[in-house]
Amino acid sequence: MSDSALPRSTLVPLIVACALFMENFDATVIATALPAIAASMGEDPLRLSLAITAYLLSLAIFIPLSGWMADRYGARRVFRNAILIFVLGSLACAASQTIGQLVAARLFQGLGGAMMVPVGRLVLLRSVDKRHLVTALSYLTIPALMAPIMAPPVGGLIVTYTSWRVIFLINLPIGALGWYLVNRYIHDTPDDEQPPLDLAGWMLLGGGLAGLVLGFENIGKHVLPDYVAPALLAAGTLLLGLYALHARQERAPILRLSLLRVATFRTSVTGGSLFRIGVGAFSVLMPMMLQLGFGLSAVESGLITFASAVGGLMMKTLAKSLTRRYGFRRLLVSNTLICGTALILCGCLRPFMPYALMIGFLGITGFLRSLQFTCVNAMAFADIDEDDMSQATSFSATAQQLALSMGVGIGVQVLNISLWARGATVLQNLDFTIAFLVVGLISLSSWYSFRLLSPDAGSSVSGHRLALAHQGPAPAGH
Repeated sequence: MSDSALPRSTLVPLIVACALFMENFDATVIATALPAIAASMGEDPLRLSLAITAYLLSLAIFIPLSGWMADRYGARRVFRNAILIFVLGSLACAASQTIGQLVAARLFQGLGGAMMVPVGRLVLLRSVDKRHLVTALSYLTIPALMAPIMAPPVGGLIVTYTSWRVIFLINLPIGALGWYLVNRYIHDTPDDEQPPLDLAGWMLLGGGLAGLVLGFENIGKHVLPDYVAPALLAAGTLLLGLYALHARQERAPILRLSLLRVATFRTSVTGGSLFRIGVGAFSVLMPMMLQLGFGLSAVESGLITFASAVGGLMMKTLAKSLTRRYGFRRLLVSNTLICGTALILCGCLRPFMPYALMIGFLGITGFLRSLQFTCVNAMAFADIDEDDMSQATSFSATAQQLALSMGVGIGVQVLNISLWARGATVLQNLDFTIAFLVVGLISLSSWYSFRLLSPDAGSSVSGHRLALAHQGPAPAGH
């Protein structure tokens, strides 16, 4: 690192942020452009949500491999090749002519995304002291949050005035920059003592996750025969149960379930996943409501939804001071109630409301939602030993992506059920109101998990010492 003016604690987060920018831009822009892509291919926008689910499915299957791959072959090699795969997948998406081709390209693209972010986060965790982790995560996330800020309006302009295919081609220069930075500044750190790959465990886990995501996504869409979706859900549940038995007997399972014994990590996975379901649904429901329910163009929709990302960007500069003052538990408990309620209120937005009101509301909710994720992500690794970091990053990232895919599926399925209940074929504002109500209640249910945390949970990362402050000075004579 001698050829860089930046310290490693700053440089590494910024390099990882380059990959995050590319992935977040791609994920956000496709949601904004979904109706335009559907019109181009002559498909139903609800059915085309498979393009989003396919990417999340690929992430859920391949993320469990990321930690093992980084330890075995070196972080730089895995990170660099992941960026290359992601860019090639983006080119395939741009060349797609049918929904089948687009879904296949998104699956391949997801393979690259599955390695990029978890491996980058692992490098960060191994490079930064836990006391500075919240600040480091803010460094990492601030540049990456520029993607959601830019994606909605840029995506709207692209699909309105050019072609939706251009949105995938944007990844080419970003990927080239990321590849160069990884190759130049990140060192390889392979572990010669890494145990063999738990192939049987990965097949069980990957198959189970695939069954759940695909089964849930296809309920009510009538793309496959009616019996296929329940069969996929049953098979997925069975495979995950078999993996749980396998992990207890395997010396080095692909995902170590014993990590859930760590209270802060367990709460980050369980409570964080429930909360993240609402965010996954929001990323699809809000652009669809603005375009299909309100009749706005992709550009107008993008200019409104980008307010959430602006709010998130503003929050990152305050993350360390807020966590130090209030601690993770207090912030998570109160903020869950606010964010869950706000998600429900998204369904109360109507076309006649002033755009300024919508933008302000979405900006505030974006601020609070970003605070929630900063706390959840930082707390997850507060009490994890260094030797378990690789497993923990894979486990956490798998749970996050599964929750996002569930959120997309739940949001779309509620719209389908609402259409069926009304005996209609065209989405109306009421359908979105019901969908936001359901996903908002799911996010609110994470409150119970956060409520069980101790007052000083994750204090080694947050810097909060509430429990020590309550103890007071030691009694005389002791």
